Amino acid sequence: MTADYKTPGSDATVPDGPVADESGTLRPADAPRLDPRPVYRPRIDAASSRAFGRPGGVTGSFAPSDTRRESEPSMKVGAPDPVLAEAFGRPDGEVDTIQRDPHRKAAAPAIEAPPADPWRDPAAGVELGSPALHATEHSRPPAPALSAREVLFGGKVAPKALAALGGIALAIGLVGGLLAAVITADRSSLTSDSVTLVQGGDEDLGQSPVAQVADAVLPSVVSIQVAVGDQGSTGSGVVIDGAGYIVTNNHVISAAATAPDGGKIQVIFSDGTKADAQIVGRDIKTDLAVLKVSADNLTVAELGRSGDVQVGEDVVAVGSPLGLSKTVTRGIVSALHRPMRLSGEGSDTNAVIDAVQTDAAINHGNSGGALVDDTGRVIGINTAMLSESGGSVGLGFAIPIDDVTTVAQTLIRDGQMHHPDIGVNARTVVNDNTSGAQVANVRSDSPAARAGIVENDVIVKVGDRTVTSADELVVAVNLQKIGEPVRVQLIREGRLVDVDVTPASD
Repeated sequence: MTADYKTPGSDATVPDGPVADESGTLRPADAPRLDPRPVYRPRIDAASSRAFGRPGGVTGSFAPSDTRRESEPSMKVGAPDPVLAEAFGRPDGEVDTIQRDPHRKAAAPAIEAPPADPWRDPAAGVELGSPALHATEHSRPPAPALSAREVLFGGKVAPKALAALGGIALAIGLVGGLLAAVITADRSSLTSDSVTLVQGGDEDLGQSPVAQVADAVLPSVVSIQVAVGDQGSTGSGVVIDGAGYIVTNNHVISAAATAPDGGKIQVIFSDGTKADAQIVGRDIKTDLAVLKVSADNLTVAELGRSGDVQVGEDVVAVGSPLGLSKTVTRGIVSALHRPMRLSGEGSDTNAVIDAVQTDAAINHGNSGGALVDDTGRVIGINTAMLSESGGSVGLGFAIPIDDVTTVAQTLIRDGQMHHPDIGVNARTVVNDNTSGAQVANVRSDSPAARAGIVENDVIVKVGDRTVTSADELVVAVNLQKIGEPVRVQLIREGRLVDVDVTPASD
């Protein structure tokens, strides 16, 4: 229950409890009512009003009323494509469906009536008769044949004038021929029947040194052909004794020597005769071999001495490069005592030679041929070349004649060759302190082991031969004699040590 009361100075009755306002919220009956707060509108400056205000005379939206609404839609639908209309449209006669009856037969196309022929009477009968038009025949007399004057000049030139023109043309032709003969008359001075070429040769000019050497050496140099099964190779050789002994390289004939069924070796002399050859002996450590043929009247090569060979002297290489027999090339001795290791595919050669280097052209097939000095003496057996392309580049190598003589004579006498050996394997070493052959290992109970040589010793000299590489160590040892002591100089832990080694037979 509530009690009514009145505000002082008022006749209205005031409830004594909370009352609800227009929004339904309860509030105390004596709560004061506040007047509405006035709306604050900030002042707008003239520049903003001109930029963002309504245009003059506009009270509603900024856009004109005729552009806000359109009486017709802007998108219009055009007529469908005839092909699409036929494919997806309603069949003829259908209003409510687009499905075609699969059993309904297609209506036959309407046949258009042919156009009317105003000249044809379909009711007229058929009859035979004469053609509507008859050709009119006209007979003409034969025309006379035309003369040349009428054809060429249309009959407008008189016969006398025509004869005059012919005479003028003939005269012009004669004059032109005479002018051509005069103009070309000078050509006859380029040829003559009275000239006879003269060749010299009656006087004796003598042979050049190379020609003299070639004449002296060519009969003693042979071509060697080796056949093993269906494989073959060629090389060269030098006749060193009248009994039929020929020296060549081991790698030239090693295929026939090592073949299970043997091979055939044939020697071809400078005069073209051929003879079968047998192997007397061969040495894989010097790449030399000796053959024997049965032949008479052989031309034996004159052998020189290695001590007489000098760097820079003229030499001639004779052999059969690439199978071309009796080939002679010229050069000089480029260097001496060049250690060169020899080995190759298809050969059991494993040699290091103390080579004579020459720039005379040496190619495959020259192997076993002669290197001759300017007096015609053999100073080496051509054996190898160095080339990145496989052809001659002026780096040829020959086995010195002293080594050839020693090995060949031993093979002829004993059939085999023994070499001195000290029992070490070495590798080349080059550093700031020294260069030489560093011992990689020493064979037990070998001459080197008995002399006190140990691993990592660097051998720098054997006898009188300085050693700067592993290959040069092999050459230096091969120069020694079996059973005779030789002084070996080596470097051990920075100290120079001399030891005496007695080489043994390999």
